[in-house]
Amino acid sequence: MDRNIVTDYDNLYRAYRKAKSGKKFNSSTAKFSSMALDGINILKEQLENQTYTVAPYNRFEIFEPKQRVIESCAFKDKVVQHVFCDNILHPKLQNVFVKYNSAGQVGKGTLYALNGLKDHMEAFYEKHGLDGWILKCDIRHFFYEIDHWILEDIVDYFFRDPYAVWLNHVLIDSSENPGLPLGNQAGQVYALLMVHPVDCMITGELGIVEYGRYMDDFYLFHQNKEYLKWCLDCIRELLKSLGLELNGKTQIIPFRKGIRFLGFHHYMTADGKYIRKITGENKRKIKKRLNKWVKEVKNGKMEKSKMEEKFSSWKNHALHGNCIKLVHSMDLYVEKLFKEQ
Repeated sequence: MDRNIVTDYDNLYRAYRKAKSGKKFNSSTAKFSSMALDGINILKEQLENQTYTVAPYNRFEIFEPKQRVIESCAFKDKVVQHVFCDNILHPKLQNVFVKYNSAGQVGKGTLYALNGLKDHMEAFYEKHGLDGWILKCDIRHFFYEIDHWILEDIVDYFFRDPYAVWLNHVLIDSSENPGLPLGNQAGQVYALLMVHPVDCMITGELGIVEYGRYMDDFYLFHQNKEYLKWCLDCIRELLKSLGLELNGKTQIIPFRKGIRFLGFHHYMTADGKYIRKITGENKRKIKKRLNKWVKEVKNGKMEKSKMEEKFSSWKNHALHGNCIKLVHSMDLYVEKLFKEQ
């Protein structure tokens, strides 16, 4: 039974260690950790008796890569989400999702999605050369528009154990309807599942082979533009039934022009070579961030080691593409910023 798995003390303790690992030691974490064994026992009892409730979220805004409202849950709720996601949600869904439904899963991060697109572009080129079309879709206000009732119907189809139904609904209804909290571990899984019917329609009924989705951002390849227009109508109708809609970024573009996906511009050359380069928009963004970070280091508002950590993270991401020269130029740019008075 799912209840026994979630309320198992060893599973809860592992979830506690996982939630604590690598996280800032804030007041919520400190309070729970100071009496960890008692805290786990209290959670265990609440989960067994189904009296567990989610504490109010801490709401704040971030502005990179764009303005978003983040709702961070209390440490005890992170523990519950770890034990539930790691032992119930992920194991049961790992063979449900289509291959390139990425994000929020072990081994299926950004690089997995990027390499999936590379495989799709190379396979499409082998069959059609540069002749073909790409339908690039983006869901409008995805996390903020998810309807709890529709989502619960979908989740209940895959998780029919009464205890799992109860805990899924507790977590889904822990925020205002519509919407799911950004940065919430269980919410990431629910968001992936919300658009699973679209994945199934595209790869099944519509017969699209070269298809991939990273949360609310997805693409379809086909040699016939008119067929992709029909696919787009079908996608809009299904999303409408889910309470969702596509945004203005959605478009059909020639395959030869490539596609922007996850911060990179991807395209095939005439002789069949796959190229992945950072977009111009992201180049401008990193320069803006570097200016800000260097200024904060000079003013004593940020440790240089912290700035180097952030910059290194961006460089590692950029090096997933054909961006060695760009990374070198950014190294020189940082040196120049530090030399300026």
